[in-house]
Amino acid sequence: MSTQDRPRRSALYFPATNAKAIAKARSLPADIVIIDLEDSVAPELKVEARAAALAAVAEGGFGPREVCIRANGLDTEWGLDDLSAIAGSGADAVLVPKISSPQDITTCQNALAAAPAAMQLWAMIETCQSVPQLDAIAAMAATTRLSLWVMGVNDLAKEMRARLTPERTPFLPILTMAVAAARGHGVAILDGVCNEFRDMDAFRAEAEQGVLFGFDGKSLIHPDQIAPCNDVFSPGEDELRWARAVVEAFQQPEAAGKGAIKVEGKMVELLHLYQAKRLIGVAERIAAAG
Repeated sequence: MSTQDRPRRSALYFPATNAKAIAKARSLPADIVIIDLEDSVAPELKVEARAAALAAVAEGGFGPREVCIRANGLDTEWGLDDLSAIAGSGADAVLVPKISSPQDITTCQNALAAAPAAMQLWAMIETCQSVPQLDAIAAMAATTRLSLWVMGVNDLAKEMRARLTPERTPFLPILTMAVAAARGHGVAILDGVCNEFRDMDAFRAEAEQGVLFGFDGKSLIHPDQIAPCNDVFSPGEDELRWARAVVEAFQQPEAAGKGAIKVEGKMVELLHLYQAKRLIGVAERIAAAG
């Protein structure tokens, strides 16, 4: 399974300093485990946290989950040292916060020069500076390790001095542009965290909004968010039934050479066939991942 094909419905953050939580991560049904060196770690514990993250990855036991280490920002005293250490960690990916320009991607690429070719570079889109440069940043995927974005709506809200409402109204244009830029350059993209970890109705509503935008999945801050997140970002039975009907209809002899046909009384085109095949593929990959 290629990195772009694998399920990425749920990505749960864990503080690198919380060994008990990381041990629990090995049995949770999240698609991605993100071991955090940034926001959840106090300044005086940054070096200790880095060593703990490296040890956790070396210990392994995460099964089919992708394992990522989130470094500190490039503008901090720990950022470049984090990247240098993570390069040899054996993690699947490194997530770098506050990426604001193509030059930041180049800096990360150079810092990871010693890393295995399979190590991916993931970037957080969470600064005002990044918004006008979304397409240029995504285009760096063609020549670097960049393969995935994670939205950071909390940090955007802080920088914009905007209010983070349940509808996320101030950020809707940015979320749309980010998904479009990512898709234009083959970059996977995850929605940002929902701060509501006790109100599952609120969480589900935000996750469903993420599906509408076209996100691959969502980053999480609490294990209770995993199950509803996986459910929302997995194809539903009705969707799959329709997708299979579309594929089957286009396989009929009378559909040969046609760009549009009727399926259950609805007009469908070749673009719908592409969407149907992709949906079925997603469901099959989720099933295969267990």
